[in-house]
Amino acid sequence: MADESDSGKPPSDNQSDDTGSTDAIKDLILEGDDSTSLIRNRRLLDPTEIVNEDRIVGRNKQLTAITQELRVAIDGDPPRNLYLYGPSGTGKSLLISAVCQNIHELCHSRDIQFGVIDLNCQNIGTLGTTVYELILKVSDDTGATIEVPEHGVPTKKKWRELYRLINENYDSVVFILDELDLLLGRRDMDEPAFSRLLYQLSRTGSSTDVTADVTVCAVTNDTTMLDDVGSRARSTFNPKEVHFSDYNANQLRDILYNREDAFHEGVLTDDVVPLTAALSAQTHGDARKAIDLIRTAGTLAERAGDTQVREEHVRHAQEEVEKNRVLEVTRGISTQKKFCLFATAAVATEVDSGKAPSPYGYTVYQYITDTLDADQYLQETFVNKMKELTTYSLVTFERKSSGQHTGSYLEFEFGEDPSHVIQTLKEDSRFDDLHMGELETVVNAQLENRP
Repeated sequence: MADESDSGKPPSDNQSDDTGSTDAIKDLILEGDDSTSLIRNRRLLDPTEIVNEDRIVGRNKQLTAITQELRVAIDGDPPRNLYLYGPSGTGKSLLISAVCQNIHELCHSRDIQFGVIDLNCQNIGTLGTTVYELILKVSDDTGATIEVPEHGVPTKKKWRELYRLINENYDSVVFILDELDLLLGRRDMDEPAFSRLLYQLSRTGSSTDVTADVTVCAVTNDTTMLDDVGSRARSTFNPKEVHFSDYNANQLRDILYNREDAFHEGVLTDDVVPLTAALSAQTHGDARKAIDLIRTAGTLAERAGDTQVREEHVRHAQEEVEKNRVLEVTRGISTQKKFCLFATAAVATEVDSGKAPSPYGYTVYQYITDTLDADQYLQETFVNKMKELTTYSLVTFERKSSGQHTGSYLEFEFGEDPSHVIQTLKEDSRFDDLHMGELETVVNAQLENRP
């Protein structure tokens, strides 16, 4: 039998030379070395990067308020609890992290054991799970050994373990609870899990179980979260409230200029920062998205082999960022969330303001689930699913009231064009049986009955 290597036939894909494949991959990786590098510090273009205080702009009022409450820790006194609220991307997490980092350094120089425990509550289901996550965070921060298991013990025992770790490792500790409004817990409870967490954590200041000073900082995009906090929890929490509004174009411009050195000198043309700021202010006022937009523009210019980032790169980047964000969100969410999002977007496209009241969205959701023969949630769950989608910065909401006797509802607003959201969702084959003409009729029938 002839040796296959001498057959004269080209190797099949399965027979390709390993060394050649490796070399090809290396060549592909190293291709970037020959392209134009326009960005010299990519960390500055990471919206989550904690930057020096001289790069924090447009938030002097909020920075002063937070600093005044926390600075007492350097003298060994207990800081007051904080409640930071406002839209996504307005500097809440950035400011509290930067201030706590500086307080930590100053306390360390004075031999005060100051801890900062930061927990994002977005994907945590129950109170018991949250308490154990806090235990894990303290253990990671201090290197302490955990003496209780995650499962098979009551939540009360987990609280005692958390108290033990606090007492043994801190003189003062700040718990930063980011996106706290998403910690809802079991539906059969009288109040949401975030209310019970706030009560238990904030009452440690008057408890004999904890000797260290405990400060709770709640961070949320939901401006109405405190309305759902129980009276006991609100009384013990009693925070200093600090509001964060959307950034305007001037503030976004200053933020971008303060990160301009992420690019090599002379790379950005004069119109890039003002244009990026203006586009971002018009659509969302979100600093994270503005930073992401200029980063994407720089990356597009690099890929094209250009030597500068220009206006056309920014406009191309805006289209790509919007498309990618919608795709990323909608591909990763559950089918029920897609139904909720589709219904709300369908309402928003027909309203002049672009804002979709939750009662109308729910009626359209009922039509969609009936048409597609899918499970149908109650209105409360529909609203909660939409609230969860705010964490992706795709929608925001505001509580509204139709009058004294009609109660309140939520009004959702899309950060992107809602028609783009619908077009992206329609790529899911489960929407194939949905007739857009009938759907539009249902939406308009709802809007005609508005008071």
